Amino acid sequence: MTHARPGRPLPTPLPEWFPRGAALLRDPTLNKGTAFTLRERDVLGLRGLLPPHVITQEDQVNRVLENFRRLDSDLSRYILLEALHDRNETLFFRVIMENPDEMMPIIYTPTVGLACQQFGHIYRRPRGLFISAADRGRMVEVMRNWPYREARMIVVTDGERILGLGDLGANGMGIPIGKLALYTACAGLHPRHCLPVMLDAGTNNEALLADPLYIGLRQKRLSGAALDALVEEFVDAAQQSFPGIVIQFEDFANHNAFRLLRNYRDRICCFNDDIQGTASVTVAGILSALRVTGLKMSEQTFLCLGAGEAATGISDLLVAAMVDDGLAEAAARGRCWMVDSKGLVTAGRKDLAEHKRPYAHAHERVDDFLGAVRALRPTAIIGVGATPQAFTRQVIETMAQLNQRPIVFALSNPTSKSECTAEQAYAWSSGRALFASGSPFDPVEVNGRRFVPRQGNNSYIFPGVGLGVVSVQSSRVTDAMFMAAARTLAESVTPADLEQGSLYPALSRIRDVSARIAAAVGEVAFRDGLAGIDRPSDLLALMHRQMYDPDYVSYA
Repeated sequence: MTHARPGRPLPTPLPEWFPRGAALLRDPTLNKGTAFTLRERDVLGLRGLLPPHVITQEDQVNRVLENFRRLDSDLSRYILLEALHDRNETLFFRVIMENPDEMMPIIYTPTVGLACQQFGHIYRRPRGLFISAADRGRMVEVMRNWPYREARMIVVTDGERILGLGDLGANGMGIPIGKLALYTACAGLHPRHCLPVMLDAGTNNEALLADPLYIGLRQKRLSGAALDALVEEFVDAAQQSFPGIVIQFEDFANHNAFRLLRNYRDRICCFNDDIQGTASVTVAGILSALRVTGLKMSEQTFLCLGAGEAATGISDLLVAAMVDDGLAEAAARGRCWMVDSKGLVTAGRKDLAEHKRPYAHAHERVDDFLGAVRALRPTAIIGVGATPQAFTRQVIETMAQLNQRPIVFALSNPTSKSECTAEQAYAWSSGRALFASGSPFDPVEVNGRRFVPRQGNNSYIFPGVGLGVVSVQSSRVTDAMFMAAARTLAESVTPADLEQGSLYPALSRIRDVSARIAAAVGEVAFRDGLAGIDRPSDLLALMHRQMYDPDYVSYA
């Protein structure tokens, strides 16, 4: 059954399948709550099921905000918004889109991390598909239980590396739900195009296995060939059930993420946001910072704290950017360094995972991050290792001694994992740091100057990339698309943004920025022969036409 989509005209008279009465009020994709008109109530069997006064969507938004702002904890606010999402999807997205600065930290980072930790205890209603190892051999059947055949974007996780919080098993479902909410809020991907998936392979988290309210499989996590077989069946079932669907791999552990991306990126339309999306938003921030310093990309030296998915993806895209700026690839790689739990990643170490080896350069042993900063004299430090407060006062002061405008990116999520706060970065550098963070921080005043830090959050990138890929029906998602997204995002930062220390645009502009990123991604798809539609005369106009707007439609 294919339902008519909210936000578009419905056939008149309404088709027989269209729900009525209480069934309509229980369908969040069609429910308007107290905004149903009197005529709609007569035609759809709603008389008596709603209070008599008809309320506008604007008044409904105000009621949600009143209740939201009355709550005294972010987790309570998250629960309120998810309850709204489950009750009235159109109103949910209207509230998010009109109040992005207030709402996005609740529906995604940093609050989503706490929500995942508590997921089994705050669980109210199923959303998305829970596919487990117990479903092997019948995944196509499970996929066909999804009621909306228009699905075009899947975000899937196995919950093994949720943000910086580790193995949360099936509780990690909060991440695909949150990511796809951002696809709609930030880039207008229609809600019925979005499918969150938890691929439950078990968990090694003993606390969860002992928790009577844990919602997932109560078994140790599959690994190696067994996990690969589970993912392979899932990918095949997804392609069979939703031909051409895009798959975003999310929060898989390092030892699986690189392998899975390598296995599937040239077979299906997919990407890994932790590797490629994080890289793109980071490179965008660096490009913005260089507009302030006046230096070239090819003149930079980068030091990542962390050597996993994010650090590798960031370094790979930084290398591509430096090559574009005239450096040979080998020289560009030599300007990217990493520090892991054992110290500086160097060529002499014998314990290196495969993904670290391209950035293991000849150098004497360095045991700690401060030592690496002193030895390598980087122009930019990038924290993606979920090591809280690792950018110490000594680290920031050393960076400020080495650079007139030190670039300091504390990108680990949630806030509890941040390498330093905005206030620390600005205060310890005497207001000279060019700062970005993974979680939001309030404006800071240092030496009489007000700084407005902004998040280097993937939500600036992946929604626009997804919109572009879906809109032009691209057969693949490529690194060139993420580079185009990074450059487009950086170009969206205004001189006024830079003057106040903001390396990213305001969230109030996110839909326009996402449309421009989508157009840039579409341009790459057409250039590289990947698009599945005829080229339109105006790519940006196409993207705007595709974007969902959460307004109520008339049913009668």
